[in-house]
Amino acid sequence: MQGKRILLGVTGGVAAYKAAELARLLTKDGFEVRVVMTEAARHFIGPATFQALTGQPVFTDLWDARVDNGMAHIDLSRNADAILVAPASADFLAKLAQGRADDLLSTLCLARDCPLLAAPAMNRQMWEAPATQRNVRQLLEDDVELLGPDHGEQACGEVGPGRMLEPEDLQAAVAAWFQPKRLKGLKVVITAGPTFETIDAVRGITNLSSGKMGYAVARAAVEAGAEVTLVSGPTSLTPPREARTIPVISSKEMLGAVESVVRNAHIFIAVAAVADYYVLNPSEQKIKKDAHILTLELAPNPDILANISSRAEPPFCVGFAAESENIEEYAELKRRRKHLPLIVANDVKQAVGRDEVQLILLDDAGRHVLDKADKLTQARRLIAHVARLYNESYP
Repeated sequence: MQGKRILLGVTGGVAAYKAAELARLLTKDGFEVRVVMTEAARHFIGPATFQALTGQPVFTDLWDARVDNGMAHIDLSRNADAILVAPASADFLAKLAQGRADDLLSTLCLARDCPLLAAPAMNRQMWEAPATQRNVRQLLEDDVELLGPDHGEQACGEVGPGRMLEPEDLQAAVAAWFQPKRLKGLKVVITAGPTFETIDAVRGITNLSSGKMGYAVARAAVEAGAEVTLVSGPTSLTPPREARTIPVISSKEMLGAVESVVRNAHIFIAVAAVADYYVLNPSEQKIKKDAHILTLELAPNPDILANISSRAEPPFCVGFAAESENIEEYAELKRRRKHLPLIVANDVKQAVGRDEVQLILLDDAGRHVLDKADKLTQARRLIAHVARLYNESYP
């Protein structure tokens, strides 16, 4: 997002305080953020807050003397890659739908030469009102991108639709909006996280996978325009809002979930760290500790990726190989054994529990090294490579 310019419009509403955190997150992402506030917004939060968070001057007045030609509504929008209004009050949505221009923010939105995104925020009755819904339909027809609203508890104490998306969700939505839509129209199934194989009522066999890589791949696929189904083992992570998420526990549950959704998928990406073995006779009760050696009888779990890739008409399958030695050699053997067009290899000793990883992509053309970066960046690079290979295979 480095070098991209966002003009953040803030309108009057209690959710204006969330816009401060949104401005901080977007700035942290590398955006140059400039804030334009309505007069009503200044009753909820001050311009100095936004100036401190973005390092940029804040504009509130249509007749701002800092703009030499007196045309702030033109200059500000011409320098922006996108305008995001968050929160967008019911009154401001009405202004946009009707083409009104009675303050700086509404005027520059009307005179803009860039895309417009809006995050509605209002009481549930205001959101559900026929007039607001008419305005929403008009805005969608005018190609305004609406982000939200969410459903939940509101400042008035009521619960329902109209709540502004959280800053982290808006941050992700804006980042997604800027990503190339390489997988638009495609269905992608992704597995993520560890699995848990029961020993008794409280114990089990699992691994150190955090699920971060799989969730990053799911987010990158959503950003690329795909319809994503995420089959996830136990994690503490929040999945992308736009993805359909199926939670599972064991390897067999993961296989069943994948088989139930992969039939119509174009692409299958197996990121999950699936347990190789399960306990043959788990105890329904907690096994009591004593001085004797406990022996567990283990049996191999079905190989989910091999099961899918060996189908008569498999989706485009991508595997992950986390190895501790002979990384590329073992990964390539796995790729050939399972007849995969692409496998992602990484050093498990350098990946587990860390946010930055180096990945090596192995395909029919050879090896492609993705230099160390955070997992979302790597996921975006991976999705770009997957999209290219998929388009070559299914032109």
